[in-house]
Amino acid sequence: WCWKMRQLKYHEQKLLKKTNFLEWENERNRVQIEMIRKYQLKSREEYLQYYKVCRLVYKLRDLLMELPPDDPIRREVTNMLLDKLYRMGVIQTRKNLEECERVSVSAFCKRRLPVLMMKMRYTENLFKAIQYVEGGHVKVGPEIVRDPAFLVTRNMSDFVTWADRSKIKKHIMEYNDELDDYNLM
Repeated sequence: WCWKMRQLKYHEQKLLKKTNFLEWENERNRVQIEMIRKYQLKSREEYLQYYKVCRLVYKLRDLLMELPPDDPIRREVTNMLLDKLYRMGVIQTRKNLEECERVSVSAFCKRRLPVLMMKMRYTENLFKAIQYVEGGHVKVGPEIVRDPAFLVTRNMSDFVTWADRSKIKKHIMEYNDELDDYNLM
């Protein structure tokens, strides 16, 4: 059954004159808000930056698909693009250009340092992971990272550890009976 709406009065029609209900962008807005909440992005601008990168990858893929398959430039640029996306961890394999269709904002967000910390069971929730990163408790390789938007590549994911001077590392070492007086200095 369907609700019938009453006839709008003159002033209501004037107010709604500029609103187009047929092309409402509410669906994309809802997806943005869900992604911002799920990955705890600081602002909508962060989401839009990832979205722009995805759009650029799609445009490059479409341009490469227009070239003939045996073109050496197409093969070289395709290999470079797939290799870069694979090393970043955004796609799973380097097979062909159809892998670029799977590039999404969530694929980039899953490579952020706090999300990977949660995935590797360093923390129980994303909020704590972001706090630890901003507090300087985490290092990637030899460098302490304080930016939660830091994207961790496949190669760097093996080098995510607690910082040497971190109290969290000290607590973990105490719990595992590995704490040495030399490590406290």
